[in-house]
Amino acid sequence: MLKENLDKVFDEIRFGNNLGEPITVVGAGKYVDIDTLKRAVELGLKDIGDNKVQEFRDKTSALSGVNFHFIGRLQKNKVKYLIGKVKLIQSIDSIALAEEVAKQSVKNNLVTDILIEVNVGVEDSKAGFYLDNVLDAVKTISKLNGVRVMGLMAMLPYTDDNELLSKLCLQTRSVYDIIIKEGYPLTYLSMGMSSDYKIAIKNGSNMIRLGTCLFGERDYSKN
Repeated sequence: MLKENLDKVFDEIRFGNNLGEPITVVGAGKYVDIDTLKRAVELGLKDIGDNKVQEFRDKTSALSGVNFHFIGRLQKNKVKYLIGKVKLIQSIDSIALAEEVAKQSVKNNLVTDILIEVNVGVEDSKAGFYLDNVLDAVKTISKLNGVRVMGLMAMLPYTDDNELLSKLCLQTRSVYDIIIKEGYPLTYLSMGMSSDYKIAIKNGSNMIRLGTCLFGERDYSKN
């Protein structure tokens, strides 16, 4: 089933998004065992993301030839465990967190690539900057030594309202493009998960974070 799931997604994105940009698939590996992830890599998955620092550390030590992403809520005291091991920290949801990543990166003589998290639905349950504040956040964070802002990561609401999702995706892409026009060379708009990635890539996303549609349902009650 894993091969069929990956082949299906790879086929769907072969022409890129609606703008012709190539799409990066990040396998959301939360609670996915190492053997399954190894098999996914063998089948062509090049990027794996995790939400928990401990799982991230276990997987980076067990897997090779993979771009690792951190995609979950990140506490400042856990940042040090990611530096030098991560391709992208996608969940920079505050200036203070960006400053800590910068501090730890400089300490290790590294530059860490990051995405600014956007709370596009203005939901109290989710972290991230509101769209109105994203440009200012990029301007501030881009001044820090030790980090490089590579794009935005959007957290879409959980809803069956496809019209609303399309609207929010387009608004986020518009802000992304404005930031580029302001002189900040962004590369990634990480937007879309298993339930809504098709809408996201039709409306400007060039990176999708997929868990369930690749790896199947996971039993979160055991963790």
